[in-house]
Amino acid sequence: MKLKVLDAELTICQVADAADIDLKAGLCFIGKTDEELSLVCETEAAPARTLARSDGWRAFRIEGVLDFSLVGILARISAILAARNIGIFAVSTFNTDYILVKKENLDRALEALEKEGYEVN
Repeated sequence: MKLKVLDAELTICQVADAADIDLKAGLCFIGKTDEELSLVCETEAAPARTLARSDGWRAFRIEGVLDFSLVGILARISAILAARNIGIFAVSTFNTDYILVKKENLDRALEALEKEGYEVN
């Protein structure tokens, strides 16, 4: 399975108002529940007003379009990284999954995944 490393540094944050989110900026994931409005975005595009914020994330994605019938893809990646004490923040889209790790763990995460047979670009 191929993984593609994204270039941008990312921020994960909670925002009070969707109007603060720049939808024209690069990568942007929004999650809204009855309890919160969360945003993952490139750090330079993070809103000035946030309720909580965590900077210093990097991401990679599983290349290609994943069929909904596939089972265990994210579970396997998270298990490999958990065994090396690397925490993740995962985001799924219609096409694929994105896995975020703190930037200081990116190289270790990619090395671990390569040792388990993943191809990293």
